[in-house]
Formats: sequence, structure tokens, C-alpha cells
Amino acid sequence: MKLQQLRYLCETVNQNLSLSKAAEKLHTSQPAISKQIQLLEDELGVTILVRNGKRVIQVTPPGKIIIKIAKRMLRDADNLAKVAGEFTNEAGGTLTIATTHTQARYVLPSVIKQFTLRYPKVKLILRQGSPIQISELVTSGEADIAIATEAIEHFHELVMLPCYQWNRCVVVPPKHPLLKLKNLTLAVISQYPIITYDFAFTGRSKINQAFENAGLTPNVVLTAIDSDIIKTYVELKLGIGILAKMAFDPMRDKHLRSIDASHLFEPSTTRIGISRNNYLRGYIFDFIEMFSPHLNQATVKEKLVEK
Repeated sequence: MKLQQLRYLCETVNQNLSLSKAAEKLHTSQPAISKQIQLLEDELGVTILVRNGKRVIQVTPPGKIIIKIAKRMLRDADNLAKVAGEFTNEAGGTLTIATTHTQARYVLPSVIKQFTLRYPKVKLILRQGSPIQISELVTSGEADIAIATEAIEHFHELVMLPCYQWNRCVVVPPKHPLLKLKNLTLAVISQYPIITYDFAFTGRSKINQAFENAGLTPNVVLTAIDSDIIKTYVELKLGIGILAKMAFDPMRDKHLRSIDASHLFEPSTTRIGISRNNYLRGYIFDFIEMFSPHLNQATVKEKLVEK
């Protein structure tokens, strides 16, 4: 049994049983992937993947157990390499951060600049996606930490570290009627077409909850996965935008105006998600503390051992 065989098997599963996509991801050929998995099956004496011709169509019951163990073995092997790197290359390494567009665009730049000044030899990788996607990247070992607002709490394999709270604003074009109001209400907002986040992103559930509690149905005409898209369509006067306050910059967004809406919505909490199974090098603890100063190394380690 070889780690390469386990890696080929797990990547095939990650690619929805597509041998060709797994081969592309691992920079090898489809026949090589297929052959190594078959050799693994021969050695173990069980069928892991059900095939129909050259296509893989499903995973067998024993295959599901084997894949779970294989993922753990690959993670442990990766952790061994990280432990060795901690002592043989203290200043270098890789930090993979899985996060949403809003965090990557509006919150992380200053932290990353500070981090790269301290650790110039550490390679930083940003993986963007939905909260569910980025949480899966950490649980699979493909990323070191996840930074998001939604969905992390649904992944029990992850330790959740609350970082900061934030709220929302309404963005409109200049001279919009809402700018004349002294008291912005949900009832008034519901009278306009609304452009906001996709349901899985950036506290959208808090927006829906607020309207539902008020007995109102918002007229959401367009949703997007990032704040820049929302602002673009607000500039085109297709509707008013509801977005994270952190995503509005008066200097950059000169063609828009912001109205505070924190009194209308419950605040959301951005969290860092870490897998208990992943080994964290020292510079990862430092990055977490830079992002959220109250999360020092001792605090994070304490959280990692809690049940």
C-alpha cells in the first residue's frame, strides 16, 4: 500500500468519481489513476469503486470506510511533514486560507501585509468560495484555516473561534429618496427592489430573519456572491443594496452612498474554523492572532483540546 494510491483514491472521490478530473488535479494520466486504485483494491482484497466500463459510478460500502481511513492517513502524513518543517525550516512554509470574497477583499489585506512582513518566506494561498466550500477545504486538509460568517458552525470537525461582530448598511445612488429619511425602517426598504448576497453568503440569513420577524417580504431582485457585484448593479440603479458595512469604502465607492442599517439587523459574527486533525505551525498561530488579537496561541490551543 502506498500513500500515492490513497491520494489517487481520495482525489477521485473529491472529484465526484471523475478519474479524468482527478488526473488533471494530480498532474498525471487517467490510466495511471485507474491502475493504482485497482492495485490498491487487489492488495486489500475488496472492491472500493464500482465501475461501468471506464466510468466510476459509485463507492462500495467497504469502500466508504476505506476512504475515510485513507483521508485520515493522508492528513497524518501531511501533519508529519508539517512537524518536520517546523524544525528544519522555521521561517518558511505554506499557509492556505479558505475564505469568502468579502473577507479576502475588505478585511484580510492589512492582515496579510503585516504577516508577509514578518514571514516573507511563507507562501500564502487564498482559496475563495462559499462558506460550505471553504469549510470543506479545511476538513479535507486542503486548507489550514477557514474564515467565514456562515456555515462553519455546521461542521462539527471544526473548532470555531469567534473573531469579531459586524453589521450592515444600505447602499444607494446619490440623491436617492432614502437619503432624505431620518429613520430607515424595514417597511420602507421593502418598498424598493433589493440587491444583496446569495443566501449562503455573508450573513444573508440575518437579513431574511429581520424581514420575516417584521412580517414583511423583501423584493429581492438580484443576489450575488460578493459585495463588488452588488455595488455594481446598485450603480446601474437596478435596486438598493444591502451589504456588510466593511464592504463600503467612501473613497473607492464615490458613486454610491451608504446608510447605516445596524439598527435593523442582528449582528453577525465572523469566525475562524480550524480542524482538530490538522497540525498548525507557529506562523499559523501568529496569523490568527494578527487577524483577531484576542486569539493568542495559548487560547487557540486551549480551544483545540476542548470537547
